Amino acid sequence: MEPEIQEKLATYPTEAQRLLKAVRRLIISVAEENNLGAVEETLKWGEPSYLVKGGTTIRMDWKPKDPESIKVYFHCRTRLIETFREIYRDEFEYEGKRAIVVPLGADIKEGPLGHCLQMALTYHSLKHRPLLGA
Repeated sequence: MEPEIQEKLATYPTEAQRLLKAVRRLIISVAEENNLGAVEETLKWGEPSYLVKGGTTIRMDWKPKDPESIKVYFHCRTRLIETFREIYRDEFEYEGKRAIVVPLGADIKEGPLGHCLQMALTYHSLKHRPLLGA
């Protein structure tokens, strides 16, 4: 984990840290399983951000104004959230066209969230397909 990411996560409550680290591990796992190359990890807008070549940036964060959840952000000009809502209507809570809301205490696992992350990490090869090829 990049030092700047470690420093940022250290400022969050323990449960938020646990979830954010679990999402990070899932992003890296999905990238490895799909041979997507190295994951670029950095802070963008002060939030942990992840990108691979051919994908769109995934950001995530916990905010004191919404202390009961973390959010996984996707570029709002993509069709990602729209597609996630269609496929996983009841699986997640969403925030507008930009984020999946993950309640503190949630169990981060491969399943639907992993699929959403995979679509983001491969977005540029999927963006022309109906439902992003799902």
